[in-house]
Amino acid sequence: MVGFAGKSAVAGCVAFMASLGIGVPSTAVAEQCANPTGTYTAAVPWGQRLIDPARIWPLSRGAGQLVAVIGTGVDGGNGQFAPGQLLGGQGTQADDCDGRGTIAAGIVGAQPDPSTTFTGIAPGAKILPIRYTQVNGGGDPGQLAAAIETALNRDAGIILIAVPAASDSPALTGAVSRAREKGALIVSPAAGSQQGQTSYPTATPGVLAVGSTNQAGEAVQTEAGSYVGVSAPGAELVSTSAGAGGTVAHRWPVSDPSLAAAHVAGVAALVRAYHPELSPEQIVTRLTLTAHRGPSGGHDPRRGWGAIDAYAAVSASIPAGTPGPGGPPSAGPETFVVPAAAPARANADKVSGVLAISGVAAAIAAGVVVAAVRRGKRRGWKPSRFRAS
Repeated sequence: MVGFAGKSAVAGCVAFMASLGIGVPSTAVAEQCANPTGTYTAAVPWGQRLIDPARIWPLSRGAGQLVAVIGTGVDGGNGQFAPGQLLGGQGTQADDCDGRGTIAAGIVGAQPDPSTTFTGIAPGAKILPIRYTQVNGGGDPGQLAAAIETALNRDAGIILIAVPAASDSPALTGAVSRAREKGALIVSPAAGSQQGQTSYPTATPGVLAVGSTNQAGEAVQTEAGSYVGVSAPGAELVSTSAGAGGTVAHRWPVSDPSLAAAHVAGVAALVRAYHPELSPEQIVTRLTLTAHRGPSGGHDPRRGWGAIDAYAAVSASIPAGTPGPGGPPSAGPETFVVPAAAPARANADKVSGVLAISGVAAAIAAGVVVAAVRRGKRRGWKPSRFRAS
């Protein structure tokens, strides 16, 4: 794991000394800030292969979406962010000594570049960096609430909590409620690494909570609960680095459960750009219904309803009012969705998977209804599975 804890502790110490009026040489601060490992040119990172954003880009690149990245700031000096992609202004922060915010932002929206095999998930989205903490292990819930309010005031439609808080507060709960009222989706990681830890607003109703997995699909965070919605890559990752000074540069390998939420926020931007009519609740339903279920087919307290399937989440046709997994018994048998076959023509209309409620007795008994897929049989299509490398 990249040494976030050490860098965060130093940054926090520097900030504390500054608050007491104690001068700190700028060179000392710069030496302790995050800097690149290099430019990544090896095989496509496994997390990127799992999401496979290039397959989705003919349908959606996240254009028109504003993703707020709330955490340690985002260093706008990395050359893989497009001019104007990172928004500034009051309440935002464009530098990132710690480095975690820049890594999260790169996973969401870094631009494709010929010098590297790494790219972000939704390069058409704009990013709003908001720094509220430089403390490793989670910041103050009141400050996090204020950061969410700033994101809402700037009309962010997707709010990524890159660094969750370790405790709750009435202000934070209220900020989540206002986000729901304004139609903004909050994505937050289940980042607790100690037994019994709970992250906030991750566990708050109305937030899409994300579990973290490694290449084998195993959960890598300790935090668990019925509130975890889906899982995504959070170990052995590659992304943009702070301290690049205008170049294309990266940090790897990075293992941090919080980064799983960055993958889901990027996918949410793709979904919302392609389905702008969807509410935050409907986006969550789409992401959880299309996730790759675990062996049990049910909910896992650390991995949620399964590993996110970005292509299915964007392309599947899901009737309005379809309940998410684990819905009330009156909603009928449990359902999940599989993606459509790839479009046969470049000018094909929306790619549709068809969600079908099967009457097969065996499926009903199992509580799982397999979705029918348009053109799937003709092409010999089979549902994809979580891929390990």
